[in-house]
Amino acid sequence: MAERICLITGISGQDGGYLGEQLAAEGSVVHGLVRPGDNATADLAGRLPGVTLHETDLRDTAAVGSLITRIAPDEVYNLAGISSVAQSWAQPVLTGEISGVAVAGVLQACWELQEATGRPVRVVQAASAEIFGNPVTSPQDEGTPIAPVNPYGAAKAYAHHLVGVYAQRGLHAVSAILYNHESPRRPDTFVTRKITRGAALIARGEATELALGNLDARRDWGWAPDYVDAMVRAARHDAGGSYVIATGIPHSVREFVAAAFTAAGIDDWERYVRVDPAFVRPVDAVELAGDAGRARTELGWSPTVGFDELVRRMVEVDLV
Repeated sequence: MAERICLITGISGQDGGYLGEQLAAEGSVVHGLVRPGDNATADLAGRLPGVTLHETDLRDTAAVGSLITRIAPDEVYNLAGISSVAQSWAQPVLTGEISGVAVAGVLQACWELQEATGRPVRVVQAASAEIFGNPVTSPQDEGTPIAPVNPYGAAKAYAHHLVGVYAQRGLHAVSAILYNHESPRRPDTFVTRKITRGAALIARGEATELALGNLDARRDWGWAPDYVDAMVRAARHDAGGSYVIATGIPHSVREFVAAAFTAAGIDDWERYVRVDPAFVRPVDAVELAGDAGRARTELGWSPTVGFDELVRRMVEVDLV
Protein backbone atom coordinates (compact mmCIF):
# COMPACT_ATOMS: atom_id res chain seq x y z
CA MET A 1 0.00 0.00 0.00
CA ALA A 2 1.34 3.42 -0.96
CA GLU A 3 2.23 5.83 1.82
CA ARG A 4 -0.48 8.32 2.69
CA ILE A 5 0.54 11.89 1.82
CA CYS A 6 -0.89 14.64 4.01
CA LEU A 7 -0.71 18.43 3.83
CA ILE A 8 -1.39 20.60 6.87
CA THR A 9 -1.81 24.33 6.49
CA GLY A 10 -1.20 26.23 9.71
CA ILE A 11 1.10 23.49 10.98
CA SER A 12 2.88 25.96 13.28
CA GLY A 13 -0.27 26.46 15.37
CA GLN A 14 -1.49 24.45 18.33
CA ASP A 15 -3.64 22.04 16.30
CA GLY A 16 -1.21 21.82 13.40
CA GLY A 17 1.61 20.69 15.64
CA TYR A 18 -0.44 17.98 17.32
CA LEU A 19 -1.84 16.87 13.97
CA GLY A 20 1.63 16.68 12.41
CA GLU A 21 2.82 14.52 15.29
CA GLN A 22 -0.17 12.17 15.03
CA LEU A 23 0.13 11.74 11.28
CA ALA A 24 3.91 11.28 11.37
CA ALA A 25 3.62 8.71 14.17
CA GLU A 26 1.26 6.60 12.06
CA GLY A 27 3.74 6.62 9.16
CA SER A 28 2.15 9.18 6.84
CA VAL A 29 4.27 11.50 4.72
CA VAL A 30 3.57 14.93 6.16
CA HIS A 31 3.95 18.32 4.51
CA GLY A 32 3.26 21.55 6.35
CA LEU A 33 2.46 25.01 5.04
CA VAL A 34 3.82 27.91 7.09
CA ARG A 35 3.56 31.61 6.41
CA PRO A 36 6.78 33.30 5.22
CA GLY A 37 8.91 34.44 8.14
CA ASP A 38 7.07 32.32 10.71
CA ASN A 39 9.24 32.30 13.84
CA ALA A 40 7.96 28.86 14.81
CA THR A 41 9.55 27.14 11.80
CA ALA A 42 12.80 26.25 13.57
CA ASP A 43 10.93 24.78 16.54
CA LEU A 44 8.72 22.76 14.21
CA ALA A 45 11.71 21.29 12.42
CA GLY A 46 13.02 20.10 15.78
CA ARG A 47 9.73 18.57 16.93
CA LEU A 48 8.75 17.15 13.54
CA PRO A 49 12.03 16.10 11.91
CA GLY A 50 10.35 14.07 9.17
CA VAL A 51 7.94 16.78 8.08
CA THR A 52 8.62 18.86 4.98
CA LEU A 53 7.81 22.54 5.51
CA HIS A 54 6.81 24.97 2.75
CA GLU A 55 6.75 28.75 3.21
CA THR A 56 3.69 29.97 1.31
CA ASP A 57 1.19 32.76 1.86
CA LEU A 58 -2.24 31.14 1.95
CA ARG A 59 -3.67 34.19 0.19
CA ASP A 60 -1.50 33.41 -2.86
CA THR A 61 -3.95 30.98 -4.40
CA ALA A 62 -1.71 30.29 -7.40
CA ALA A 63 1.20 29.30 -5.16
CA VAL A 64 -1.04 27.20 -2.94
CA GLY A 65 -2.53 25.48 -5.98
CA SER A 66 0.93 24.78 -7.39
CA LEU A 67 2.02 23.29 -4.07
CA ILE A 68 -1.01 21.01 -3.88
CA THR A 69 -0.47 19.88 -7.47
CA ARG A 70 3.20 19.14 -6.80
CA ILE A 71 2.69 17.30 -3.49
CA ALA A 72 -0.46 15.49 -4.69
CA PRO A 73 -1.75 14.86 -1.15
CA ASP A 74 -4.31 12.24 -0.22
CA GLU A 75 -5.49 14.37 2.71
CA VAL A 76 -5.45 18.14 3.22
CA TYR A 77 -6.12 19.70 6.62
CA ASN A 78 -6.74 23.43 6.31
CA LEU A 79 -6.05 24.78 9.79
CA ALA A 80 -4.46 28.09 8.81
CA GLY A 81 -6.19 31.37 9.50
CA ILE A 82 -6.56 34.24 11.91
CA SER A 83 -6.48 32.52 15.24
CA SER A 84 -8.79 34.48 17.52
CA VAL A 85 -11.96 36.55 17.68
CA ALA A 86 -10.11 39.47 19.26
CA GLN A 87 -7.60 39.57 16.40
CA SER A 88 -10.42 39.46 13.87
CA TRP A 89 -11.89 42.66 15.31
CA ALA A 90 -8.49 44.33 14.95
CA GLN A 91 -7.91 42.96 11.42
CA PRO A 92 -11.29 42.20 9.83
CA VAL A 93 -10.15 42.43 6.21
CA LEU A 94 -7.15 40.16 6.74
CA THR A 95 -9.42 37.74 8.59
CA GLY A 96 -11.78 37.61 5.64
CA GLU A 97 -8.94 37.02 3.20
CA ILE A 98 -7.16 34.25 5.11
CA SER A 99 -9.92 32.48 7.03
CA GLY A 100 -12.55 32.91 4.33
CA VAL A 101 -11.56 33.62 0.74
CA ALA A 102 -8.28 31.65 0.82
CA VAL A 103 -10.26 28.51 1.63
CA ALA A 104 -11.78 28.69 -1.85
CA GLY A 105 -8.29 28.40 -3.32
CA VAL A 106 -7.51 25.31 -1.25
CA LEU A 107 -10.78 23.59 -2.14
CA GLN A 108 -10.50 24.42 -5.83
CA ALA A 109 -6.91 23.14 -6.01
CA CYS A 110 -7.92 19.89 -4.32
CA TRP A 111 -10.88 19.45 -6.64
CA GLU A 112 -8.65 20.04 -9.69
CA LEU A 113 -6.11 17.50 -8.37
CA GLN A 114 -8.87 14.95 -7.90
CA GLU A 115 -10.15 15.58 -11.42
CA ALA A 116 -6.65 15.29 -12.91
CA THR A 117 -5.62 12.12 -11.07
CA GLY A 118 -8.94 10.31 -10.80
CA ARG A 119 -8.31 9.50 -7.14
CA PRO A 120 -10.04 10.95 -4.07
CA VAL A 121 -8.58 13.96 -2.30
CA ARG A 122 -9.94 14.36 1.22
CA VAL A 123 -10.13 17.86 2.68
CA VAL A 124 -10.88 18.91 6.26
CA GLN A 125 -11.66 22.55 6.94
CA ALA A 126 -11.27 23.72 10.54
CA ALA A 127 -14.55 25.52 11.17
CA SER A 128 -15.56 27.08 14.48
CA ALA A 129 -18.49 27.28 16.87
CA GLU A 130 -18.32 31.04 16.26
CA ILE A 131 -20.27 30.48 13.04
CA PHE A 132 -23.36 30.09 15.24
CA GLY A 133 -22.99 33.50 16.87
CA ASN A 134 -25.52 33.83 19.70
CA PRO A 135 -27.67 30.74 19.10
CA VAL A 136 -31.15 30.61 20.58
CA THR A 137 -30.83 26.92 21.43
CA SER A 138 -28.19 25.00 23.34
CA PRO A 139 -26.40 22.75 22.71
CA GLN A 140 -25.82 23.42 19.03
CA ASP A 141 -25.52 20.75 16.35
CA GLU A 142 -24.89 20.60 12.62
CA GLY A 143 -28.40 21.91 11.89
CA THR A 144 -28.16 25.03 14.06
CA PRO A 145 -28.66 28.23 12.00
CA ILE A 146 -25.45 29.99 11.04
CA ALA A 147 -25.50 33.59 12.27
CA PRO A 148 -22.03 34.87 13.21
CA VAL A 149 -21.62 38.00 15.34
CA ASN A 150 -17.95 38.82 14.71
CA PRO A 151 -15.51 38.94 11.75
CA TYR A 152 -13.88 35.65 12.77
CA GLY A 153 -17.21 33.84 12.75
CA ALA A 154 -18.26 35.45 9.48
CA ALA A 155 -15.08 34.33 7.71
CA LYS A 156 -15.42 30.83 9.10
CA ALA A 157 -19.07 30.73 8.04
CA TYR A 158 -18.14 31.58 4.44
CA ALA A 159 -15.56 28.79 4.43
CA HIS A 160 -18.07 26.38 5.98
CA HIS A 161 -20.55 27.07 3.21
CA LEU A 162 -17.82 26.59 0.60
CA VAL A 163 -17.10 23.13 1.97
CA GLY A 164 -20.74 22.25 1.35
CA VAL A 165 -20.52 23.61 -2.19
CA TYR A 166 -17.45 21.52 -3.04
CA ALA A 167 -18.91 18.44 -1.36
CA GLN A 168 -21.85 18.73 -3.75
CA ARG A 169 -19.32 18.98 -6.56
CA GLY A 170 -17.87 15.59 -5.62
CA LEU A 171 -14.98 16.47 -3.33
CA HIS A 172 -14.64 14.54 -0.07
CA ALA A 173 -14.87 17.73 1.97
CA VAL A 174 -15.41 17.98 5.71
CA SER A 175 -16.24 20.97 7.88
CA ALA A 176 -15.10 20.20 11.42
CA ILE A 177 -17.02 22.66 13.62
CA LEU A 178 -14.54 22.89 16.46
CA TYR A 179 -15.56 24.26 19.82
CA ASN A 180 -12.94 25.82 22.08
CA HIS A 181 -10.05 23.44 22.62
CA GLU A 182 -6.94 24.14 24.62
CA SER A 183 -3.53 22.83 25.62
CA PRO A 184 -0.21 24.10 27.00
CA ARG A 185 0.67 25.07 23.42
CA ARG A 186 -1.90 27.86 23.34
CA PRO A 187 -0.22 31.28 23.00
CA ASP A 188 -1.02 33.80 25.71
CA THR A 189 -3.04 35.87 23.26
CA PHE A 190 -5.83 33.42 24.15
CA VAL A 191 -7.71 34.09 27.36
CA THR A 192 -7.25 30.52 28.59
CA ARG A 193 -3.47 30.69 28.44
CA LYS A 194 -3.51 34.21 29.83
CA ILE A 195 -5.42 32.84 32.82
CA THR A 196 -3.19 29.82 33.45
CA ARG A 197 0.01 31.84 33.11
CA GLY A 198 -1.43 34.61 35.26
CA ALA A 199 -2.34 32.15 38.00
CA ALA A 200 1.13 30.62 37.85
CA LEU A 201 2.86 34.02 38.03
CA ILE A 202 0.77 35.03 41.04
CA ALA A 203 1.45 31.68 42.73
CA ARG A 204 5.19 32.23 42.26
CA GLY A 205 4.95 35.76 43.63
CA GLU A 206 5.92 37.29 40.28
CA ALA A 207 2.60 39.14 39.75
CA THR A 208 -0.17 40.51 41.92
CA GLU A 209 -3.06 40.95 39.49
CA LEU A 210 -4.73 39.42 36.46
CA ALA A 211 -6.87 41.69 34.25
CA LEU A 212 -9.59 39.99 32.22
CA GLY A 213 -12.73 40.83 30.24
CA ASN A 214 -16.16 39.21 30.48
CA LEU A 215 -16.07 36.55 33.21
CA ASP A 216 -19.62 35.40 32.47
CA ALA A 217 -19.07 34.22 28.88
CA ARG A 218 -19.59 30.45 28.71
CA ARG A 219 -17.68 28.15 26.42
CA ASP A 220 -17.39 24.43 25.73
CA TRP A 221 -13.69 23.72 26.35
CA GLY A 222 -11.96 20.50 25.28
CA TRP A 223 -8.48 19.04 24.95
CA ALA A 224 -6.78 19.97 21.65
CA PRO A 225 -5.27 16.54 20.81
CA ASP A 226 -8.77 15.03 21.11
CA TYR A 227 -10.05 17.50 18.53
CA VAL A 228 -7.16 16.79 16.18
CA ASP A 229 -7.99 13.08 16.39
CA ALA A 230 -11.59 13.92 15.44
CA MET A 231 -10.41 15.68 12.29
CA VAL A 232 -8.37 12.66 11.21
CA ARG A 233 -11.35 10.38 11.80
CA ALA A 234 -13.55 12.72 9.75
CA ALA A 235 -11.06 12.79 6.87
CA ARG A 236 -11.10 8.99 6.70
CA HIS A 237 -14.81 8.46 7.14
CA ASP A 238 -16.75 7.01 4.21
CA ALA A 239 -18.35 10.36 3.37
CA GLY A 240 -17.70 14.04 3.92
CA GLY A 241 -20.02 16.44 5.68
CA SER A 242 -20.14 18.55 8.83
CA TYR A 243 -19.30 17.45 12.35
CA VAL A 244 -19.63 19.36 15.59
CA ILE A 245 -16.61 18.54 17.76
CA ALA A 246 -17.30 19.44 21.38
CA THR A 247 -17.64 18.09 24.92
CA GLY A 248 -21.21 19.32 25.36
CA ILE A 249 -20.40 20.79 28.79
CA PRO A 250 -20.08 24.60 28.94
CA HIS A 251 -18.12 26.46 31.63
CA SER A 252 -17.83 30.18 32.31
CA VAL A 253 -14.59 32.12 32.14
CA ARG A 254 -15.11 32.58 35.88
CA GLU A 255 -15.06 28.79 36.36
CA PHE A 256 -11.90 28.55 34.24
CA VAL A 257 -10.24 31.16 36.44
CA ALA A 258 -11.28 29.36 39.62
CA ALA A 259 -9.99 26.02 38.32
CA ALA A 260 -6.67 27.56 37.24
CA PHE A 261 -6.04 29.27 40.57
CA THR A 262 -6.99 26.11 42.44
CA ALA A 263 -4.50 24.13 40.34
CA ALA A 264 -1.89 26.76 41.23
CA GLY A 265 -2.65 26.38 44.93
CA ILE A 266 -4.68 29.59 45.39
CA ASP A 267 -8.24 29.41 46.75
CA ASP A 268 -9.18 33.12 47.01
CA TRP A 269 -8.76 33.99 43.35
CA GLU A 270 -11.21 36.93 43.48
CA ARG A 271 -8.70 39.18 45.25
CA TYR A 272 -6.27 38.86 42.34
CA VAL A 273 -8.59 39.23 39.33
CA ARG A 274 -9.80 42.55 37.92
CA VAL A 275 -12.32 43.05 35.12
CA ASP A 276 -10.94 45.52 32.60
CA PRO A 277 -13.48 46.98 30.11
CA ALA A 278 -10.69 47.21 27.55
CA PHE A 279 -10.76 43.41 27.24
CA VAL A 280 -14.52 43.16 26.69
CA ARG A 281 -15.29 42.42 23.03
CA PRO A 282 -17.73 44.62 21.04
CA VAL A 283 -20.04 41.64 20.52
CA ASP A 284 -19.51 38.34 22.27
CA ALA A 285 -21.49 35.10 22.18
CA VAL A 286 -23.07 34.50 25.56
CA GLU A 287 -22.90 30.70 25.59
CA LEU A 288 -21.63 28.11 23.13
CA ALA A 289 -21.99 24.38 23.82
CA GLY A 290 -21.87 21.68 21.18
CA ASP A 291 -23.75 18.45 20.59
CA ALA A 292 -21.19 16.04 19.11
CA GLY A 293 -23.69 13.23 18.70
CA ARG A 294 -22.97 12.81 14.99
CA ALA A 295 -19.21 12.58 15.58
CA ARG A 296 -19.74 10.06 18.36
CA THR A 297 -22.04 7.89 16.23
CA GLU A 298 -20.40 8.12 12.81
CA LEU A 299 -16.73 8.62 13.73
CA GLY A 300 -16.59 6.71 17.01
CA TRP A 301 -15.11 9.82 18.62
CA SER A 302 -15.43 11.07 22.17
CA PRO A 303 -13.36 13.44 24.33
CA THR A 304 -10.84 11.84 26.69
CA VAL A 305 -9.83 14.77 28.93
CA GLY A 306 -12.25 16.64 31.19
CA PHE A 307 -12.37 20.32 32.04
CA ASP A 308 -10.54 20.30 35.38
CA GLU A 309 -7.81 18.01 34.06
CA LEU A 310 -7.34 20.20 30.98
CA VAL A 311 -6.88 23.32 33.13
CA ARG A 312 -4.56 21.49 35.52
CA ARG A 313 -2.30 20.34 32.67
CA MET A 314 -1.98 23.90 31.39
CA VAL A 315 -1.22 25.32 34.83
CA GLU A 316 1.37 22.64 35.58
CA VAL A 317 3.34 23.64 32.49
CA ASP A 318 3.13 27.33 33.41
CA LEU A 319 4.29 26.70 36.98
CA VAL A 320 7.60 25.24 35.78
